[in-house]
Amino acid sequence: MSIHKEVASMPRRRALQVLGATGFGMLTGGLPPVTSAAESGFATPVLPEGQSAPRLARDEAFWREVADYYDRSDEIVNLEQGYWGQMARPVLESYQQATQMVNTRNSWYARRRYPADLQESTRRVATALGVESDEIVLTRNATEAVHALLLQYRGLQPGDKILYSDIDYPSFISTMRWLEQARGVQAIRLVIPNDAGRDQLFSLYREAFLAHPQLKLALITHASNQNGLIIPVREISREARQRGIDIICDCAQSWGLVDFTLPELEVDWAGFNLHKWIGSPVGVGALYMRRGSLERVAPYPGESDPQNRSVALRVHTATSNFAANLAIPAALDFHQALGGANKEARLRYLRNLWTSEARQMSHIEVLGAGDEQSWSGIASFRLAGRNSAQDAQALQQILEQDYGIFTVARYGLESGACVRVTPQVFTAADEIGALIDAMSNLRSRV
Repeated sequence: MSIHKEVASMPRRRALQVLGATGFGMLTGGLPPVTSAAESGFATPVLPEGQSAPRLARDEAFWREVADYYDRSDEIVNLEQGYWGQMARPVLESYQQATQMVNTRNSWYARRRYPADLQESTRRVATALGVESDEIVLTRNATEAVHALLLQYRGLQPGDKILYSDIDYPSFISTMRWLEQARGVQAIRLVIPNDAGRDQLFSLYREAFLAHPQLKLALITHASNQNGLIIPVREISREARQRGIDIICDCAQSWGLVDFTLPELEVDWAGFNLHKWIGSPVGVGALYMRRGSLERVAPYPGESDPQNRSVALRVHTATSNFAANLAIPAALDFHQALGGANKEARLRYLRNLWTSEARQMSHIEVLGAGDEQSWSGIASFRLAGRNSAQDAQALQQILEQDYGIFTVARYGLESGACVRVTPQVFTAADEIGALIDAMSNLRSRV
């Protein structure tokens, strides 16, 4: 008689005892537990020995090998990799394995084993960011994390001021403006020049702090989704702390685009995406809250945390994608196999390939940064004198329909709309060359 029939004929208590003794795997066809890429034996890239990150960034043969780990479409040259990142094949396999396991084991797994597995994924994220596990809670995205901080911040009184800038994420700008009406505060908008460098960026924030002594809260975007500009968060945070200003840091685009750990930023709070540059499945983010800072942010409405010790109580994600969270270790394995510094160098190299050429074209205006410290792998451009939303939409369509290059129009900068160019580490130099050729041909459109 099979174990299934034996169990079916037993009294309930005896059946549970047998299930515990035989193991759940016998009832699920022996499904293995979800593991990281390294534990499962999934292949990850092997770095060549003795190459610095800047030198490796130019090694097209190596990055072609990396590209082989991704299932890519040849329908178009995709230079809109900032929406979310493709999973490398080892991550995709881990995600598919987790999806099958969760679907098979269902609520028994979710209520008995998943909390421990989720904690392990959280630990991996915390370790990669250089913080403690009790300072991190997983979310569905950075937007969920940052909105929790903005909406539950306890430090505002009528008459206070809050600060944001034109390079911030549009949804967060809307929330800052909503706080004006809901809390009776004044939202100050800081305009960031398109060619600002590190020193100028720090000075802009410092001057805003000096000009508005009633400031209580500032939103700082580490890497702008508009033009890829990198903000000197650590220096600004130090200045803000001296003046009693709390900082919320939006790291939605920066983790994996830029090589850093959280202690380097010196912020109390930050929101992250893992499904952009870390390469997890879509629907994975994280909220960081430094130990000792929780009392300034209320728990999620209806939750109670009298001791202000639980980061998890600052969000209420409810049922989420179990398998996506289980694939986090595999995503981190692959990211770390490539190396954060190597990824950043590669993306910056690809960005510089086209921006250096575009800056020589009188009909092209490049947006991004005034010095190398403020660059990232993302940058934007537009036709000179064409900065309306309609202009940006038309330019994006020309690139897609006439040249087979996919980009995205971005809106919200004080200087006007633009087209964002975002390669991935597997983007070939030849694909960037196609963009350069297209931009050169755009002269006839001006």
